[in-house]
Amino acid sequence: MRTGHGVFTSRRSIDGDSGSSGRPGRPGRSRVTAVAVLAALLAGGAAAGCTGGGQASAPPSPVPALSPAWQAVTLPVPPGGPGRLMVRDATVCGGRWVLVGAVAAADGGTRPAAWTAPDGQAWQPVALHPKTFYGEQDVLYSVGCAGDRVAVLGAKSGGAHGNPRVSSWYSAADGSLVEVTAYFELYGGNDAVNVARVRGGQRGFAIAGNRKSGAAVWLSPDATEFTLLEGAPQLASDDGGRTVANDVTATADGWLEVGAVTPAGRIDRDPLAWTSADGRSWQRVPGPATSAYEEFGRVVTAAGVPVAVGLRGDVFGAWRLVGGAWQDAGGFDRTDGPTAWVPAVAAAGPAVLAVVSDAVDFRLWLSPEAGRWAPVTLPAALTAKGDAAAGVAAAGGRMVLLADDGTAGRVWLADLPIRVG
Repeated sequence: MRTGHGVFTSRRSIDGDSGSSGRPGRPGRSRVTAVAVLAALLAGGAAAGCTGGGQASAPPSPVPALSPAWQAVTLPVPPGGPGRLMVRDATVCGGRWVLVGAVAAADGGTRPAAWTAPDGQAWQPVALHPKTFYGEQDVLYSVGCAGDRVAVLGAKSGGAHGNPRVSSWYSAADGSLVEVTAYFELYGGNDAVNVARVRGGQRGFAIAGNRKSGAAVWLSPDATEFTLLEGAPQLASDDGGRTVANDVTATADGWLEVGAVTPAGRIDRDPLAWTSADGRSWQRVPGPATSAYEEFGRVVTAAGVPVAVGLRGDVFGAWRLVGGAWQDAGGFDRTDGPTAWVPAVAAAGPAVLAVVSDAVDFRLWLSPEAGRWAPVTLPAALTAKGDAAAGVAAAGGRMVLLADDGTAGRVWLADLPIRVG
């Protein structure tokens, strides 16, 4: 049985040659053109790994990997002394790229860090203003954007039980990030489970996460103060099963939170989502439940259409929310065991990028249209063991890939390997 996600971009709350494995990111894979790949995709080479009803089937047939020209990007060490750079999440806000993480000192101590760039290449540190003891040690792990405003989540384990002490940050008028001073029970306390992801939209910001009562959400119009909604009808657990929320995205109609439910009397999960116009009243949108283990892990709005990516039996799967119902958007890769998960998704016009992992390595896939997926060759093998993390962001025909293997944080930039928009 799979467990819920930790607060960091890695699944845990701690945080050769190509052969015939068919996975991207291995050295020696031949370069192919986007035209050839799209031809293979449109011919059905990357057909969904399950039937329209969601039943798990044979893995998708292999298709040629897309091979972008990755360029390594150097991040400057922020003021405050030397240390190892940690990278966790990235987004694009107001035409600028934003990357968040931390700096780890030789003695194991950490301090929060963030960088910004106009083009995804020339990064500069963002000034930070922590307000609390734990804020000064935060690892920033999730960043969201609403207009030109930025919201960030950070955490540092501490206290008698070593639980993550979560805090939020907002962008000030001068571009710096300021920690929000909040009461302990807002994110912690006896009812705490996790604080997963922050995302922004026309209605401000929303944070997806969980309390003992089940799926929960935190809301703010400007990220300067969040309000917790827990135990809400439809959103929280009930006699029908235990709910869990993993991610949230803004839609044209409000908010969409995604996750899963463990039905009463069972140990596996079924995918579940919730919609809300105001963030206060929520309605359930069940996924295509089957006898296989299925779960919405991440969600993004691509060209106005919400796309969820998660686990679908023995493959990863995607679904599109159209007309209030989920539609099959293809299966890809293999989950390779009970620890598989989806660390990150990003939209590039109607296309979707997904970082997936089996807790051994990270892999990157791209869907140029609904139901079609192709692997993307990585600039290096990316381990997912231990306190590792990976993520992806896209804008303006470019994508930024970030990875942290627990010893070094690395960032790469590349043009999207297909034409979108």
